[in-house]
Amino acid sequence: MTDSHAEQPSTRRLIDCQDCQAGPDGGDVRTISVGRDMAVTEIWHTDKCPTYTIERILLETGAAKVKEQDAWAKDAFPAAHQRLQDAAAAVPVDNAAAPFVVALLELVRAQADDTGRFVTLPAWTEILDRNFPPQDPT
Repeated sequence: MTDSHAEQPSTRRLIDCQDCQAGPDGGDVRTISVGRDMAVTEIWHTDKCPTYTIERILLETGAAKVKEQDAWAKDAFPAAHQRLQDAAAAVPVDNAAAPFVVALLELVRAQADDTGRFVTLPAWTEILDRNFPPQDPT
């Protein structure tokens, strides 16, 4: 099911591979990428194309690096979170930084509750509004 409100790609670009000259009619491999401008780029390659081989190596290397970083972070986060809590406990309540420390602790706690997801913008806003209430407009 697609989201009818999702931003649609602005452009679709078909690019010929300079190495293998592959195309959609030859049963070749198609790679698709979406740029920051939401433009979709489509490139065809043969299985033996050097550019395609390099793209696959880079993709696999990047995926392996992400897995390694994720494993390290899952292992290191609890101790880092505890260090933050210990440092925050040392900040006197009457210190000018105290409200910021409380908000930071709450934001980090919200993330620590489920490290498999990102804290959503509504949750951030709720926490920040609770710690730094909007000023009365009157």
